[in-house]
Amino acid sequence: MADTTRDDPFPAYNFIVEIDGLTVKGSFTEVSGLETEIQVIEYRNGGDIAVRKLPGLNKNNDVTLKRGVVADSSLWNWFKSVRDGSVFRTNVVITLLDDQRKPVRRWKLSNAWPRKYTGPAFNAKGNDVAIESLEVTHEGLDVE
Repeated sequence: MADTTRDDPFPAYNFIVEIDGLTVKGSFTEVSGLETEIQVIEYRNGGDIAVRKLPGLNKNNDVTLKRGVVADSSLWNWFKSVRDGSVFRTNVVITLLDDQRKPVRRWKLSNAWPRKYTGPAFNAKGNDVAIESLEVTHEGLDVE
């Protein structure tokens, strides 16, 4: 008898973002850029006609965090401290939740710090929420 248990993927809208050392109020609406790769080193011995491919350096993409603008200015203050010369590196954890809001997977960014802040776009003709974004760079991505 075949196993008929469904293994549906989790929806992408149910997540939380935690930044160690910062109390950030307001939920994030989007996280993008969770990407890491291993660069390839191509090597060929003098007598070979084929190229060997070896693993090289790890490369981590910057991650963008977006949220609706609220009275809390902790993200801006974190960025401003780096801009003013005081780099505060911390861990950022993005946790995917199931329908019962229980953690199912975590992405951990090590030694993260903000490199770019983008304020909201304003338009008096619309009714969109004001969104701010923070791009963070980091030294490692782990999936737990």
